[in-house]
Amino acid sequence: MTIDRIRTELASYHDKFTTLAYRYDGTLASSEELETTIDRYSDFITDAENHSLWDRLERDSSDELHRLAAGLRRSSAQCVTIMEKYRALKLLGGESERTDYFQNIEACIEQEFGSFRVASDSRVVLIGSGSFPMTPLFIAKRTGASVVGIDIDEEAVELGRKVIDRLGRGLNIRLLGGSAEHHPEELRMATHLIFSSTVSEKYELLDRLHALTDRQVVVAMRYGDRLKSLFNYPMREVDGRKWRLVETVLRPEQVFDIALYRRA
Repeated sequence: MTIDRIRTELASYHDKFTTLAYRYDGTLASSEELETTIDRYSDFITDAENHSLWDRLERDSSDELHRLAAGLRRSSAQCVTIMEKYRALKLLGGESERTDYFQNIEACIEQEFGSFRVASDSRVVLIGSGSFPMTPLFIAKRTGASVVGIDIDEEAVELGRKVIDRLGRGLNIRLLGGSAEHHPEELRMATHLIFSSTVSEKYELLDRLHALTDRQVVVAMRYGDRLKSLFNYPMREVDGRKWRLVETVLRPEQVFDIALYRRA
């Protein structure tokens, strides 16, 4: 693929995501097309050759390229949110499927906290839990830990609770609506805090949550830099008086990487 070709392909993905997000109406009408597009985009983002081309393209970056990148980040994140809703609706309707994208995400969860392992007495809070709460289900099943998912999308919370009832009965999982700041008690009790990669203001929120979290909390910030920044919100500098970066978990074959923080 050439640099001109990669620019054209990115513009095409942006148009597809924008159209498919607009079509969402609470039914499964466009689910197959969206899932196919997301799977292809996941492959595009993790292709090593494309990473090299993107680096060359960025070196000659223009305002137009920055606008395209920002638009792709927003539209792809919106479509991931919708695809989780499709997956929940399929499960609740008696269908089951495993797309490449979801298998990719599940592979990332295995090493979410690097050397800071989750144990049965841990209390995990996930910000941006979505409609198909894979992370809470995975962690609770594997470790027995208490997991709380928080999402500002009320439709996602409602669907997520139904998925938990279907797949996680008996597990210690709760899903809450609203902003994380509306649940200070959950934050104070958390030993592990996870930010979804598609939460746009995660670093602003991390800064504000410093005063609400325990001094021993471990934060896993899902992010994507370079080409991965077209599918995730990238890593940013933090206030060194509040947080310090202690470890990064780089996953070249997965769609996002993980930055681990502790309170300063």
